[in-house]
Amino acid sequence: MQAQARLLLEDGTLFTGKAFGAEGETTGEVVFNTGITGYQEVLSDPSYCGQIVTMTYPLIGNYGITRDDFESIRPFVHGFVVRRHEPTPSNWRAEYSVDDLLKEYGIVGISEIDTRMLTRRIRHHGTMKGILTTGSKPVEELLEMMGDTSIAELRNQVPMTSTQHVYNSPGTAERIVLVDYGAKTGILRELSKRNCDVVVVPHDVTADEIRRMNPDGIQLSNGPGDPKDVPHAVKMISELLGEYPIFGICLGHQLFALAAGADTEKLKFGHRGGNHPVKELESGRCFITSQNHGYTVNEESVKNTELEVTHINNNDKTIEGLKHKTFPAFSVQYHPEAAPGPYDNSYLFDRFIEMIREHKITHPQQPRQAVLAAAVKGAQ
Repeated sequence: MQAQARLLLEDGTLFTGKAFGAEGETTGEVVFNTGITGYQEVLSDPSYCGQIVTMTYPLIGNYGITRDDFESIRPFVHGFVVRRHEPTPSNWRAEYSVDDLLKEYGIVGISEIDTRMLTRRIRHHGTMKGILTTGSKPVEELLEMMGDTSIAELRNQVPMTSTQHVYNSPGTAERIVLVDYGAKTGILRELSKRNCDVVVVPHDVTADEIRRMNPDGIQLSNGPGDPKDVPHAVKMISELLGEYPIFGICLGHQLFALAAGADTEKLKFGHRGGNHPVKELESGRCFITSQNHGYTVNEESVKNTELEVTHINNNDKTIEGLKHKTFPAFSVQYHPEAAPGPYDNSYLFDRFIEMIREHKITHPQQPRQAVLAAAVKGAQ
C-alpha cells in the first residue's frame, strides 16, 4: 500500500495524498508551474531552489527521466506536488522514473491531491510557505514549525546553486564570461551553438577578476531568490556597465536593473510556465515565452534611470525586457533558451553576439604590444 503524504500551507489549508519519491519532511515556498511538458527541466532548474513546485498539468511522469534533459547537475526543488504520478514511464528515451529521481536526491513528492484547488488558492492569496511531509506529526506541531521558519531565511539560494569554480567551455568565436547565479544548462548550450568561448564563473566574481579574463561580453544567468540578496553582483555589474556588452536573463535581468538604478519587487504568485505572452514594444510582435520568476522590475523606478523598457508581459503588463540607452547592455525577464518551452526567443543570443561585434568596431582595443609598452614605460 502506498504511504500517505500531507501538504500543509501556512494559512492552515491541509492536503492529504499519496507519497512518492523520498520519505521525510521539507519546508519551502509553494508555487505552481503551468507547463504541460518539461517536468524534468523544471525539477532540474536551479531557480526553483527553496520551492515546493506544483505542476498544474494533471499527469506527471508518463515519459520518465532521461540523461539529456537535465538543466543542472541535480534537482534543487524542495518538494514536488502533482495530481497524478505515473510510476511506469512509456518512452523509448526514458532511463528511469520521476520516483527514482526524487528518491536519489531526497526530495519528497505528493500525488492524488486537488492541484487545481491548490493553484487557485495560491493565485488568490499569493505564494505562501508550506510543509510537505510523509511523517505523522500533528497539524498543530507542523504549523508551529512553519512559524519558526521564514522564506526570508532562504537567503543563500544563489551560493547553493552557483558553481564554486571557474571552468571553460571552449570555442573559437567570442569569449563570453557567463556569471552563474544558478544557470541553466540551456544558456551554455545556446552560447556554445554559436561557437562562443564560454568561461563560467561563480556568483561572487569581482569586476577585476572578469577584466583579467579579457572577455568580449558578459552573460548574466538566471537564478533563484530575491535579487537584493546578491548585492555583490549588483556592485560588479555597475562597475562593468559600459565597459563590456552585457546580456541578462531572469535573475540576471533583475540584477542589471538594480545596477542601473531601478528597483525590484515581489510578484503575488510569479510567472512559471512555458506559455507566457510577451510583447516586444518596438515591433509590436507577441512572443510566447518560458518563464520562472517570483520578482519583477518596478515600472515606476525605471523612469529616473538610463533604462528603456523593451518588452512587457501581455497578461499583467509587468516589465519583461530592458535595454540601456547609452551602453551596450540589455536583458529579458523570460528564458530565451527555453528548456522547457518554445524556442522562439533564441534570436536574442544572436542579438547579443551582434552587439559584441558592433562594440568591437566602435570601441577598438589597443594592440596588446602597445598596452605592454605603456605599462613598462609607466613603471620606469
